[in-house]
Amino acid sequence: MIWMPMTDGYTETVARDGFAMVEGVVPDDVIDALLPALENVDHEGAVERRGSVHAVRNLLEAVPQVRALARMPAVRALVEPVLGPECFVVRGILFDKTPAANWKVAWHQDLTIAVREPRDAPGFGPWSEKASIPHVQPPVEVLERMLTVRVHLDPCGPDNGPVQVLPGSHAHGRLSADDVARMRDAGEPVPCTCDRGGALVMRPALLHASSPATRPGHRRVVHLEFAADDLPHGLQWHGRW
Repeated sequence: MIWMPMTDGYTETVARDGFAMVEGVVPDDVIDALLPALENVDHEGAVERRGSVHAVRNLLEAVPQVRALARMPAVRALVEPVLGPECFVVRGILFDKTPAANWKVAWHQDLTIAVREPRDAPGFGPWSEKASIPHVQPPVEVLERMLTVRVHLDPCGPDNGPVQVLPGSHAHGRLSADDVARMRDAGEPVPCTCDRGGALVMRPALLHASSPATRPGHRRVVHLEFAADDLPHGLQWHGRW
């Protein structure tokens, strides 16, 4: 079942609001098989606290089962209507809010991409490094040809610190700090709650945030970023699957 704020079709909703919530994307048996691989991950991108992994960057390299997840027809069916049938996944991240790691995230846009190596490229910058991987902010035209699918491995209700979004905020390009504050104060945030196996589909430039969980427990999410095109100026995606 696709949840949409209005009665338009799925692609129209993503284009207008910058997001859609979709229930029942990944069945329980697939999640049950994926969880042990995530719990046993041993990778430079893994972040632990009190012996528990609560975030993993470079997840596509670290966990083959996540690459299989990104190739699932049900997941591809969320992406291809927006980006086209030749789209590919370029990055995967695990997020898990637990009692030991119950963080909040301020309002922001996802503005960076992971690439193989730095290169002097017009419109790309500033540069940074995360988990030994070069990252850069691309021109907004690159972000407009990307789509994120956040697959929930646990139920996420209003007390689990769900992502909140500001519908339509993706349409304003890269926002300054003043723009973010103004839109935050004027907007009506939508909490993106869903059952296990549901997915939040969102544009990278959509303003989003999350609060600490008021009932901390696992809130595991596999964050998958898809792109439609190769990068210009000789730059290459860090991964392409």
